[in-house]
Amino acid sequence: MNKTVIFQDLGRRDYKETWDYQEELFKDIIATKIQNRRQDAGLETQNRLLFVEHDHVYTLGKSGDEENLLANQDKLKQIGATYYKINRGGDITYHGPGQITGYPILDLENFFSDIHKYLRFLEEIFIKILADYGLKGERSPGETGIWLDVGTPFARKICALGVRASRWVTMHGFAFNVNTDLGYFDHIIPCGIQDKAVTSLASELKREVDLEEVKEKIKYYFAELFEAQLAS
Repeated sequence: MNKTVIFQDLGRRDYKETWDYQEELFKDIIATKIQNRRQDAGLETQNRLLFVEHDHVYTLGKSGDEENLLANQDKLKQIGATYYKINRGGDITYHGPGQITGYPILDLENFFSDIHKYLRFLEEIFIKILADYGLKGERSPGETGIWLDVGTPFARKICALGVRASRWVTMHGFAFNVNTDLGYFDHIIPCGIQDKAVTSLASELKREVDLEEVKEKIKYYFAELFEAQLAS
């Protein structure tokens, strides 16, 4: 089993360009697995972890409802945002500057064959990070992602998750609101969930947060939980 994960920080990048890159990496891993099974080739599958800050974009998962996008094409143009229907699970979300979007493209058979455990590990990364900043991140029953003040009228989401998996290979991932402009969430019903707010680390701490510091924390806890070795 290969537990080395190749890390890339893609910086600020267009959503479609990054989605195409993910698909390329995802298909390469699956092709290797198919070759191994057909030919007993014994080839090692690679694992990847991508970080990116996207230009303003709304993405709708395959199980989502398009009515959860509240902005028409004219409004999207006015606010400088694009919109894509994509092949991850979940409903609609926003990506943009000040948000760390992460795409683990892993062969889970290098770690464990359990998609629910995978999602819980991703969530745990952000519970640990929030604790480092003195905040209590929590899971909300029946909803993926990480929340604050679960079970109260003030429940608010700080990290969204949406993944795709095939042959135990993952793509898509998480979006952690750090210095995000939360006004962009006003144009959607986030994750299709009515009457629940969205927040950011900066909003909770009442200060701008060093993105590089948060990225290092994500990498550290990712490696710890998955017992992985990150490499460039």
